[in-house]
Amino acid sequence: MRKIAELSRREAAVELGYRNVAQVLRHAVRWDLKTARQWVARAEFLSGSLVELPVTAVAMAEGALSGDHISVVAEVMRELPPEAERSVVEFALAHEPSAVRVFGRELAYRLFQRDAEPGEPLAAEPPANRLRMAWRGEQLEVSARLDKIAGAKLEALIDPLAKPRPTTPEEGPDARSRAEREGDAFADLLDLVLRADRLPEHGGEPVSLTLTMSYDALVRRTGLAVLDNRVRVPASLVRRLACNAGVIPVVLGGRSEAMDIGRKARTFPASIRRLLVARDQGCAFPGCDRPPKHCDAHHVRPWSEGGETSMGNAVLLCRHHHTLIHQSDWEVKLHDGTPTFIPPAWLDPARVPRTNTRLHTGRHVA
Repeated sequence: MRKIAELSRREAAVELGYRNVAQVLRHAVRWDLKTARQWVARAEFLSGSLVELPVTAVAMAEGALSGDHISVVAEVMRELPPEAERSVVEFALAHEPSAVRVFGRELAYRLFQRDAEPGEPLAAEPPANRLRMAWRGEQLEVSARLDKIAGAKLEALIDPLAKPRPTTPEEGPDARSRAEREGDAFADLLDLVLRADRLPEHGGEPVSLTLTMSYDALVRRTGLAVLDNRVRVPASLVRRLACNAGVIPVVLGGRSEAMDIGRKARTFPASIRRLLVARDQGCAFPGCDRPPKHCDAHHVRPWSEGGETSMGNAVLLCRHHHTLIHQSDWEVKLHDGTPTFIPPAWLDPARVPRTNTRLHTGRHVA
């Protein structure tokens, strides 16, 4: 980073005939342009800040902190007094960068915020929440200004949806920027809101959970149940939850498994969705770990081509993989009730079927 900062100070890019230092690094060390830009921005920022951040400078010289850690430490120290640097660096040595950012915010709040004591007059109300929407060609631009409560709610909803997709052999690492991930997360959130009235997890009931366990284990009060987010729950807790919740039995493996409403409706009703949640436990695409509430029910044989709205013609897919199935040469079929995906020929000339082993570790296709 010191060398990169020196290259910027000397305007080496101009001398070498490049537009900027990031372009130089792209060729000199074969970095992606995005990575090169991150290092240049980090180096330029730190070149002027290390004098003010001596503890960070020592940790950086020792190689004890990653580049991402250093950037976050420098970011949070903008809002903190110099004496707080040691605490922030010590925390950074034991935690990931995102946790350091949260720690810095909490520390700044504790140092500078003073909530009103009981009986004290409340501070003036902040400006009202604002939202503006305007179409720009084919896209809707949205800008918002939210108060602390509304902002915290939105952040809590967006954050889990915006995490990078898991790296898979089929798609590699998630190449989206943070802004792109959060934009897709906002679109996912809209989908969740639109179908909240028919999702068993969000049907408006005081308690609405989908748990899967054997009938014998429930009767004997032994063993475990599995929530739709794959969290294991002991049978004793299941029975306690059932005291204050409606119980909808789902029989798996019998003839009642293949519920079918034929061609009467295109939208999957809650009854079939419950079975899909119990069977697929989330997005069925290989390598994906999105939970059921982030998924759509997909017709294996398209409804427009005569496909029925039934368990035997359905699979749960997250928004990303639902789009991929419709727009690519990936194919999905049901093999003995297991969603099975056939890759395009360019990806696998043999087109060997694949299943999601992240959700079903024991599954395989002969």
